[in-house]
Amino acid sequence: MSRRATLLLEQGEILEHQAHPGDQWVLRVHAPRTAARARPGQFAHIRVDDCLPMRRPLSLMRAEPDGGWVEFLYKVVGEGTARLARRRPGETLDLIAPIGRPFEVHLSHPRPLLIGGGVGIPPMVFLADRLRREPGWRPLALLSSEVPFPFTPRPSQILVDGMPDGVIAAMPLLEDWGIPSRLASLQGFPGCYDGYPTDLARHYLDALAPEQRREVEIFACGPHPMLEAVARLAQDYGLPAQVALEEFMACGVGGCAGCVVAVHTPAGVQMQRVCVDGPVFDAHAVFPPA
Repeated sequence: MSRRATLLLEQGEILEHQAHPGDQWVLRVHAPRTAARARPGQFAHIRVDDCLPMRRPLSLMRAEPDGGWVEFLYKVVGEGTARLARRRPGETLDLIAPIGRPFEVHLSHPRPLLIGGGVGIPPMVFLADRLRREPGWRPLALLSSEVPFPFTPRPSQILVDGMPDGVIAAMPLLEDWGIPSRLASLQGFPGCYDGYPTDLARHYLDALAPEQRREVEIFACGPHPMLEAVARLAQDYGLPAQVALEEFMACGVGGCAGCVVAVHTPAGVQMQRVCVDGPVFDAHAVFPPA
């Protein structure tokens, strides 16, 4: 895995703050130092309101160094994110970023399979953004949500082998980048796979020739049960996999050890901090075979 980045404290101006169905928000902040250093899988620890001492961790969804901005997708789930949703363009946010160990891609596996669930979608978008800027990668993104997606899905114009009939809904941003994507949900949304993204991934993997399947590495972020299913998927197909864990955090910078997770290493089980030892871990180390 890559070395951890040096943390920065930055005052960022809110450029855009857009509401989406399901109490989801896309937040764009002018933070040029963070934008220049951020990598897919990392997050920012944000002071959402001066009256709340505890910051809130938000995964980075995009970082544009030339424009000097970073972007987040979040869902209102408590007082902190509710206060953040009331912040308006022109206001300033206090950020500590970028935090954590990012995803690491490998040229030996040029078919990255990106699996994102709910608020685990942002790191997959960020990773897709980086992959599209370099030749040779052939990614596929499988995204899922049980509330309306924070974008208007549209029928994909990019063919993907193994997709069941009628599974054509895609994320427009990825489609515009030339990166194939498909959407999954249990809510019956039009064009979406009726089931879990890991089950849809099996359709895709089964359609690949053996030599193509060996080129796949899985990258995922989402709810704990989904990540556990990703690990089982990777084990079943003998594939490497990296997962970005979501965990409650207090300090977010490794000082309080309040976000530890058991990681299986050659030296035995170690308790590691999600905020700085992760949030990206080897899936097989966090979810070892039973």
